[in-house]
Amino acid sequence: MPNKPRIPVRRLTAKKKVCAPRRFSKTRSVCPVCLAVVDAWRTIGEDGRIYLEKSCPLHGDFSALIWDGPLEEYKAWGRDNRGNAPKVALPAVKGCPRDCGLCENHESAGCCVLLELTSRCNVNCPVCFASSGERGRDAPMGEIEGLYDMLMARGGPFNIQLSGGEPTVRDDLPQIIALGREKGFTFFQLNTNGLRLAEEEGYAKSLAEAGLSCVFLQFDGLTETPNRILRGRELLPEKLAAIEACKAAELSVVLVPTVAPGVNDGELGAILDFALSLSPHVRGVHFQPISYFGRCALEAPLERLTIPKMLRLIESQTDGRMKAADFAGGGAESPYCSFHASYRLGENGALKPLARRQDACCCVKSSQARDTVAWQWGSGEAPADPGETPGGTASLDAFLAQARASTFTVSGMLFQDAFTLDLERLRRCYICEADRERGMVPFCAYNLTDLGGRALYRK
Repeated sequence: MPNKPRIPVRRLTAKKKVCAPRRFSKTRSVCPVCLAVVDAWRTIGEDGRIYLEKSCPLHGDFSALIWDGPLEEYKAWGRDNRGNAPKVALPAVKGCPRDCGLCENHESAGCCVLLELTSRCNVNCPVCFASSGERGRDAPMGEIEGLYDMLMARGGPFNIQLSGGEPTVRDDLPQIIALGREKGFTFFQLNTNGLRLAEEEGYAKSLAEAGLSCVFLQFDGLTETPNRILRGRELLPEKLAAIEACKAAELSVVLVPTVAPGVNDGELGAILDFALSLSPHVRGVHFQPISYFGRCALEAPLERLTIPKMLRLIESQTDGRMKAADFAGGGAESPYCSFHASYRLGENGALKPLARRQDACCCVKSSQARDTVAWQWGSGEAPADPGETPGGTASLDAFLAQARASTFTVSGMLFQDAFTLDLERLRRCYICEADRERGMVPFCAYNLTDLGGRALYRK
């Protein structure tokens, strides 16, 4: 059983309960205590910010900050883009979120799919959505092959995220990548803490030769404080060595900070500057504000990190070189799940924001999403519309290579926990976990846990 997350409950008293006129839209969510499905309302709080509020008949009233800004800003961020429906869908019997697989009510065919190759890990992080440790189960190769076949039958090839646990603890990782290539998958992203990349000479090259496209490197800051708090040990030298190993193997890298309030939310600018100094080898930074599910030793503050809060921090900590106005939400997924901006790198560190595109990170069509992500972060072919095409370019191929080398991407994904889960957002989720029993389960459903650490799907 995972460690019980210590989450302060913002309960509404009779005096402070938000009255009906301040509720501006209704959705469905879950009780954080028992995960029962309950009605929920998006409300304007007394402070003018947006909250998700709900009531469980057994466990009372709950509220969580979901947008650190006014209603006009919240509505302007949203839009009603709908992705293409899943190719194969399970019948909806129990209702969302208990029919995931994907069910017939899901509104996205998916783009990125996590293959959890092992539940083992060589770091015992105090925060881990998978609750991984030294001991665990490795998925047999036959099971992995079956998952590849299932994904192809359900609309593949998807972009594959090799995950865990820590996938590099498996010695057969190159064979797993090669098998996926044989099955027809074209983009493989390695979600990793980077230790084996740093410590084993030639390992990064072996993964590149097997067909790995990109390394998503856990990278929480340029000081050791975030590593000690979030990972339980100092790791900065290993992270830097992993980046160098990937560079030598010509593997592109995206830095992936887990951002926790009061831990490393003051290091966003430093992380971005560091990543920019290593461009084009480091293609960008993908922020993941912490969600309180799985094993989480941190207390969730009432002042959660929201999209507008993250964008304000990025703008202030980059001295305005990156502005909140440069960013937009995703496409196929709910815009309230993500933010994204791309920049053209100029001389003397100049940054030119590319035109905001609603489909820039994850497009309405699943195939467009896969192509766009592969081009931005890996070495795949460019999407049909990669952005600006300057006049005078002699060769399209030369332009695409130049454009990729001079483009830097900043993005973020706000995963939902039991307090913030909005079933309308969940039905548009495009990041799925491959499950041998259910099929494709949306990430935020698969990893959802109640206050006691009990999960709906994860075993």
